[in-house]
Amino acid sequence: MGAMKKVEAIIKPFKLDEVKEGLNAVGLSGLTVSEVKGFGRQKGHTELYRGAEYVVDFLPKVKLEIIVREEQVAAVVETIQEAAKTGRIGDGKIFVNAVEEVIRIRTGERGEDAL
Repeated sequence: MGAMKKVEAIIKPFKLDEVKEGLNAVGLSGLTVSEVKGFGRQKGHTELYRGAEYVVDFLPKVKLEIIVREEQVAAVVETIQEAAKTGRIGDGKIFVNAVEEVIRIRTGERGEDAL
């Protein structure tokens, strides 16, 4: 059984379609997408509502979670990086972690067979 990795990416929501198309093009078979909120260096911003200012601390982001074989990691990371980049603060982050086991619930397949 080969090594598997989990690639997590936090990106700007309007970049999701572009990233998804890029991942499709490199043969990715599946991913999980969640709507999340957070902040990094971007911090947040101030908005005006009915004459009162208030701080929006958490900005809307999209989190992608993708489990891949180790040999796919470089292509997946490069694809996400290219498709999600705007060149402005808040473009996001990519995390790569080891995955010990994957089990397909329907069939009981394990490891890379479950991907």
